[in-house]
Amino acid sequence: MQDEQVNHIMPDTSLVMVFRFKGQVSFLENNAKNDLPASMISGLRRSGKLVNYARHSANLMVVFNEAGANAFIKAPLYELYDSSVSLDNIYKDVSAIEDQLAEATNNTERIRLVEQYLRSKLYPGEPDKLVLAALEKIHAAKGVIKIKELAQSLYISQDAFEKRFRRVVGVSPKQFSNIIRMKSIVSNGFTKETLSEVAFNAGYFDQPHFNKDFKLFTGKTPTDFIKTPPLW
Repeated sequence: MQDEQVNHIMPDTSLVMVFRFKGQVSFLENNAKNDLPASMISGLRRSGKLVNYARHSANLMVVFNEAGANAFIKAPLYELYDSSVSLDNIYKDVSAIEDQLAEATNNTERIRLVEQYLRSKLYPGEPDKLVLAALEKIHAAKGVIKIKELAQSLYISQDAFEKRFRRVVGVSPKQFSNIIRMKSIVSNGFTKETLSEVAFNAGYFDQPHFNKDFKLFTGKTPTDFIKTPPLW
């Protein structure tokens, strides 16, 4: 970033690992800057965040596939829910890659360094096919799905399914479905339906509940969002 910049980051379905090799990056909360560590990992979130990039800041971001971070992090991913933590809480040798990234002369070299570093953290094993199948079903339903019925379709008890899903994905199936549902609403816009129709089709039975969830996700009420849709 040549100039200072503020971005509003909406919740998404993947964990993100960030390596900052220049400048300073902060979360903005209550009009205050909370400086972030040089290397960190962010779990899935229920609400958006304002991120401030100081002048001449630069990050390298690793966006994992859904359920993909589980192959690199031994701790249950749900422990990272709604939080961002310094990467040295996960990897004790992270300072070495931070030094290498700072010394690298171009982005191609930085990507190679991070790829090499993460390959050294890869745990052996196969992806959880049941969880991957659940993710496909949630996406196909655009997040409007009953978790009990989802578990039944996968021939597993709801309790066992939810524990397995949270460990691998980082949130409960219901929380993940809510993210997918809101992402679908935001991406589709409101050009063909009234707000009441959007809320009903997304599985909401009352407008206030929909309005509350929408504002938590986007930072704007549905009405304000329609008037001034942000560029994310």
